[in-house]
Amino acid sequence: MQPTFPRLMLDHAARRPGATALREKEYGIWQSLSWADLAALTRRLACGLHEAGLQRGEHLVVIAENRPRLTAVMLAAQSLGAIPIPLYADAAAAEYAFPINNAEVRMAVVEDQEQVDKLLELRAQCPQLARIWYDDPRGLRHYDAPGLESLDRLAEAGARVAERQPGLFDDEVAKGSSADVAAMFFTSGTTGNPKGVVHTHFTLIDRARAGAAFDKLTEKEEVLAYLPPAWIGQNIFSYAQWLTCGYVVNCPESAETVTIDLKEIGPTYYFAPPRVFEALLTSVTIRMEDAGALKRRLFARSMAVARRVGPALMDGRPVGAADRLAYALGNLLIYGPLRNALGMSRVRVAYTAGEAIGPDLFTFYRSIGVNLKQLYGSTETAVFVCIQPDHEVRADTVGVPIEGVQIRLADSGEILVKSPGLLKAYYKNPAATAEVLTDDGWYHTGDAGFLDAGGHLKIIDRAKDVGRLEGGEHDGAMFAPKYVENKLKFFPFVKEAVAFGDGRDKVCAFVNIDMEAVGNWAERRGLPYAGYTDLAGKPEVYELIRDCVEKVNADLAGDALLAGSQVSRFLILHKELDADDGELTRTRKVRRGFIAERYRVLLDALYAGRASQYIETEVRFEDGRQGKVSAELRLADARVFPVASRAAA
Repeated sequence: MQPTFPRLMLDHAARRPGATALREKEYGIWQSLSWADLAALTRRLACGLHEAGLQRGEHLVVIAENRPRLTAVMLAAQSLGAIPIPLYADAAAAEYAFPINNAEVRMAVVEDQEQVDKLLELRAQCPQLARIWYDDPRGLRHYDAPGLESLDRLAEAGARVAERQPGLFDDEVAKGSSADVAAMFFTSGTTGNPKGVVHTHFTLIDRARAGAAFDKLTEKEEVLAYLPPAWIGQNIFSYAQWLTCGYVVNCPESAETVTIDLKEIGPTYYFAPPRVFEALLTSVTIRMEDAGALKRRLFARSMAVARRVGPALMDGRPVGAADRLAYALGNLLIYGPLRNALGMSRVRVAYTAGEAIGPDLFTFYRSIGVNLKQLYGSTETAVFVCIQPDHEVRADTVGVPIEGVQIRLADSGEILVKSPGLLKAYYKNPAATAEVLTDDGWYHTGDAGFLDAGGHLKIIDRAKDVGRLEGGEHDGAMFAPKYVENKLKFFPFVKEAVAFGDGRDKVCAFVNIDMEAVGNWAERRGLPYAGYTDLAGKPEVYELIRDCVEKVNADLAGDALLAGSQVSRFLILHKELDADDGELTRTRKVRRGFIAERYRVLLDALYAGRASQYIETEVRFEDGRQGKVSAELRLADARVFPVASRAAA
């Protein structure tokens, strides 16, 4: 029988009914849901949705953080042949209008009052949205909007339907095919309206199985599901591979408790985008700066050993007896406790993806004994395209093509992929589908890169972002903005960076400081500040960031290909880049074109050589209100270095 997600779930429930499928932390206590209980809950919800009129092939929106009952909702929809569409819980109400109307959504299941309020606000724009169910009833007692009910009521109605029609659920599951559409994921929409990426049960299950086989995943793994379910990376690791392997998925209590929950669970299989690893490293750096002088010296010496020896040990390369002993001592005193403090003591395999990770950041984790690897893929490829094998891990590649994947390079250097995991189509967008899928089944990734002599894929940048400098000392030199930005973000004081230089004579950058790291740095020096804008404008903070920029420049000077990408001028933005202001996508990717246009006056001032520039910017607050932030920004120069080979000559 062809595999579908509901069939995989029912198979686990039949073979190992008492085993834990999902855990959820509620009121500080972990609650477990067995495979048998999950199957029973899914049955009730599916029957309830059937009675509500959910049709085969129809779309159902799900807006929530990771919650076991919302996972059961997705399984219930798929059991009926319907198609769940997870959307980002932190999005503004207006961002839901396009996907809901584009997919003609009549029904939605949401987590709590916040999401209910957003959807009720949208009803004038989305009149077809007739039914809304919510999981958490807090704050909703007196709501009486038509079509609004609790998930409990839906499950109760489903239980009555199941009693009247005991074969309904099994009959509906039996109608399913692996070729049926399983889910739709909307892209982040960096350049326009988001596109609905259509995936079948086959594409998602095939790639989940390929990834599981590559790393020998079993039902014994523990995973923490803390990233948005609307992101396909989270969906693959905590849904598709979960149902394929049968391991335990743990849902944290809230975003604020993730760090604590990570330590309590001690996952064996861990996945995070680079920004999460950056934040964890920043927290380590802050703690060490607050430590005593002896501890700081011990940490610095131990990390020097780790950087020299750790990656070689992880890759199984020979290491001298003295270095091995020094590393073992460091592991006892520093690396082991550090892994424990990060919640990574039991991690067997850790992955990062979503965007490029800085090589220094990547090497740090491998140095302390975390088997961090990179993978390459996208929403359109069901994530898995390339993976780094154990003992073949390098900071400058994303691994080798996984089983079933072929890679070809276009004349322009763009990477083309052929895989069993490719999207079926962009929903209602044949023109966009034709742009990325060739007639003979190759997918245009939009990334520029090449395969090295060992068959590993190297990504340079997004093909559209790779540019050339024009004029000046480095006329014609390659400019790879993401590469520069990632190097800057390795420093704990830099939260975000946006580099510009294509078609210009030099590179300039906008910087967001990390409020926690820089705030801690300022407090230890007795430097008062009244908030982000005030702190970001301090002359001392500019000198701190200038030092980071110049260290990156010195490093870039050693690479003849990218030496021209050194940052000549920079400024520290007066506000943090925010998805609510359109400056970042919901997956925290920089919308460089939007930022360049929004802050055109700042960009022009940098390239004009001005010392300062006034800026006033509209912002959206968390409660939906709009306001303005203004400041007179300093524009600073940074030292650039001659190319190493020329200097040597």
